[in-house]
Amino acid sequence: MNYAEISRNGPVLEIVLNRPKANAINTDVSMELAEAFFMLRDDPSLRAAIITGAGDRFFSAGWDLKAGEAVDADHGPGGFAGLTEIFDLRKPVIAAVNGLAVGGGFELALACDLIIAADHAEFFFPEVSIGIIPDAGGVLRLPKVLPRAIALEMLYTGRRLSAERAHHFGLVNHVVKDTELMDEARKVANEIVRAAPLAISAVKEVLRHTEHVPVEEGYEIMRSGQLPHYRKMLQSQDVLEGQKSFAEKRDPVWSGK
Repeated sequence: MNYAEISRNGPVLEIVLNRPKANAINTDVSMELAEAFFMLRDDPSLRAAIITGAGDRFFSAGWDLKAGEAVDADHGPGGFAGLTEIFDLRKPVIAAVNGLAVGGGFELALACDLIIAADHAEFFFPEVSIGIIPDAGGVLRLPKVLPRAIALEMLYTGRRLSAERAHHFGLVNHVVKDTELMDEARKVANEIVRAAPLAISAVKEVLRHTEHVPVEEGYEIMRSGQLPHYRKMLQSQDVLEGQKSFAEKRDPVWSGK
């Protein structure tokens, strides 16, 4: 059975996690999601992706506790939920969080580049209450995107974070009514795909290698010649096209070369 419903909206890949009742994730679901995210990575006609959950209650309840799988089960080349351990994806992924993002569902959202949330969405990690930790990225990523004290409280207690507070702390980009969620996610995705594809790839590459080092060291890394997507962008035809289209007051036509 297919639990990852995949469709193309022009250059945007749309993924709906549909596994009633709570969109819980097991190894089979992770493998399906990984196929979608590797398709995004490898298909030059795709520029961005949106992932959401079916229904309006759960984005995803995370790891399927009833599946009987080992805590350290192999979820495939993309890691848990098919995305949490893909580190060479140069295209943005937007999480359209339509409800509760629990445990591994929250980790899936954190592995995305941007989060658009319905106003009733909530985020939390209940793992410590069942004797484990959110080690599919939660304990690693959350303290990097929230104030440390807030992140630690969530990790230690399982306390919930509302969509509005998540937006206040900068975890969530936009909070909208649930009926407007996909429209807003598509609006943001379309803004992304209007940009130069090589420039988007370069942004992701530079961020990955520099966002946790001092600015001076970041400059050294950028100028080292060791970031291939950044170098390709600098030497691309699209750089000339961007300048030319600006001077001619027209929309650019990107070649990705």
